[in-house]
Amino acid sequence: MASPRLETFCCPNRDPATSAMLSFTPLGFNAVCLTSAAVSLVGSLMQLLPRVHKARGGRGGRGGPPLPPSTHIVRMLALCDTMGCLGIIVRSSVWVSSPSFVAGMSTVNATYVWPSVFCASTAIWIQLFYSANFLWAFCFAADAYLVAKRAAGSRNDVGSTMTLYHIIAWGLACLLCVEGVVTLYYPSIFMCEQSIEHAIPHYICTYIPMFMGFFVNPILFSRTVTTVSSLLKGRHGIYTENERRLECQLRTHFFKIMLVFFICWIPNIINEALLFVQELSLGLSEKANRDIKNTVFITWYMMGILNPLQGFLNSLAYQGWKGCSV
Repeated sequence: MASPRLETFCCPNRDPATSAMLSFTPLGFNAVCLTSAAVSLVGSLMQLLPRVHKARGGRGGRGGPPLPPSTHIVRMLALCDTMGCLGIIVRSSVWVSSPSFVAGMSTVNATYVWPSVFCASTAIWIQLFYSANFLWAFCFAADAYLVAKRAAGSRNDVGSTMTLYHIIAWGLACLLCVEGVVTLYYPSIFMCEQSIEHAIPHYICTYIPMFMGFFVNPILFSRTVTTVSSLLKGRHGIYTENERRLECQLRTHFFKIMLVFFICWIPNIINEALLFVQELSLGLSEKANRDIKNTVFITWYMMGILNPLQGFLNSLAYQGWKGCSV
């Protein structure tokens, strides 16, 4: 799973809300994360394997035509999902098999730092690759729009090269991840999360790429469909059944992509919003606090299932069953 709570787990002086999440059936939760990540890993790898087999068969190699940026972007998405799932598998495996090792994070002991170091390292690894995944999804939406504009005769010179996309995805992901981690763990991993204000920059850096996927990508996809529709109408001056079918297929393809994104990540937004309500202590009734706590635990398990499962669902949304054939 990808949540700013991952990094705060590693702090011995973590806040009460984070401690409650950490102590809520950790064995069962990590077993769920491990299972979901293993299933998703299969789907992510299936998106990467066809490239190897095609290269062996002489297609897509040096002698063939260059692949469009969208194909490379889908592979980068699969790579990010794969690396994120591997991080979740390693992290969950240790938490399931070595509870005593994980318990070391609750002890402020400068001579026994390995549990906290392992926790922070795996959390940063997971957060980095899922942040990059969000940004690659943005690049896919932007590239689709730019391709449609160029096909419509636009003179827009915005470069849609893979070099630019790599800079946007990896560069911004690394920048935000480093900025968020430094503000959270400064001056020491044993001194982090002293107050909610101290963690706000970390949460902002974590959620910026995700919010781009929620709010920017749908706009780009909508504008792409509109541009393609105008292009299809302008070529022949009529709008036949073939044009309608092509537009419907494009709209359905983008809808599947956004549906997967919303299903996999909306529990994170709900969970974090409810945790902030708890931390702010707004004077709610006992029943309201109990309902919020139950909802937090439900969405927490949903995150453990749906966050890692994005890789498998993306393999269906971006390429369908044909994309899984090797």
